[in-house]
Amino acid sequence: MNEMFLLKLGELVLKGLNRRMFEDKLIANAQRRLKAHGDFKVYTKQSTMYVEPKHDGCDMDGAWEALKKVFGIVGLSRARACAKDADAMLATAKTYLHGQLSSARTFKVEAKRADKTFPMTSIQLSQYVGGELDDAFPNLKVDVHHPELTVHLEVRDYAAFVHADPEPGAGGLPVGANGRAVSLLSGGIDSPVASWMMAKRGLALEMVHFFSYPYTSPEAKEKVIELARLLTPWCGRLTVHVVPFTEIQEELRRSCPEELFTVLMRRFMMRIAQRVAFRTGAGAIVTGECLGQVASQTMEAMRCTEAVCELPMLRPVVGMDKEEIVRIARKIGTFETSILPYEDCCTVFTPRHPRLRPVLGELERAEAALDIEALVDRAVKGIERIKVG
Repeated sequence: MNEMFLLKLGELVLKGLNRRMFEDKLIANAQRRLKAHGDFKVYTKQSTMYVEPKHDGCDMDGAWEALKKVFGIVGLSRARACAKDADAMLATAKTYLHGQLSSARTFKVEAKRADKTFPMTSIQLSQYVGGELDDAFPNLKVDVHHPELTVHLEVRDYAAFVHADPEPGAGGLPVGANGRAVSLLSGGIDSPVASWMMAKRGLALEMVHFFSYPYTSPEAKEKVIELARLLTPWCGRLTVHVVPFTEIQEELRRSCPEELFTVLMRRFMMRIAQRVAFRTGAGAIVTGECLGQVASQTMEAMRCTEAVCELPMLRPVVGMDKEEIVRIARKIGTFETSILPYEDCCTVFTPRHPRLRPVLGELERAEAALDIEALVDRAVKGIERIKVG
């Protein structure tokens, strides 16, 4: 039989009556990611997802890498199916895992018998296959506590499967299983990480970027589009809503106290993001705010920022150190792009002495000089939508 993949499902196996909905979402997400690598059959049985190539032309290596970034999967194994017979499993292990068995120094065999009609117990099957492999490969020594290689035998309903140690998957919940949110995507390090973290919790995302041409360059916008592109292997297809923000920032600079400018700007961002959320059916707004990192991210400033929103604000990196955020950015492949030296709209209009602890009433009095609805309406009407992935 051909090689296939066994995927271990994460916390969705703990779901109750709605578990099937989570599994269907995961299957649909996996099928979309696999489409570029060939025609695969994807299905779930007994808390395991099976991915079988339908023909020899499938790109198994490309499919393997794609599946490692699918949220909802906690472990992946490349496996070979065989008959539900101890000698068939032994022969398959000898051939399919020959390279690993030849190079390892210590090993053990671990059997699972999901099909209780199989005549041997799990321990008996492990002892039989382990003893035969020990005889066949003189380089191997049995170590049941800390083996260099574990040979896994799984006896299931329709076949047995032989594979080595699984690799870790992306974890989390299937994208889209928990609804949709709007995520603010700047050109920095934090917002791509925040987006990734919320996608891992099952949110499908609409990305919003605020663009202040000519103060920020077309290259700065392309940098953000590239960040979205780097997120698509994890988050699926994305739409980036590019908001023209120059008029609002210039009006704030003309009409409002400089020290309040940053928080006033953030309040406009939230108003516009909420409009996008209502239009796209999103139920929350995601930001990359981290407590105390900059002037607009004090507790008081964040309270004033979210006061203009009806929707919940999700801030997944709010309590993280910068080193933790950078570590995730490197892991998901966004860090090198995030540090490219193109300024975004927040840095261009930064006041010299921003107010660290703004008062809501003071901000509302400053905004009284503005035609807020007209400014927001024009910005929303000018949105450019760019599909990525």
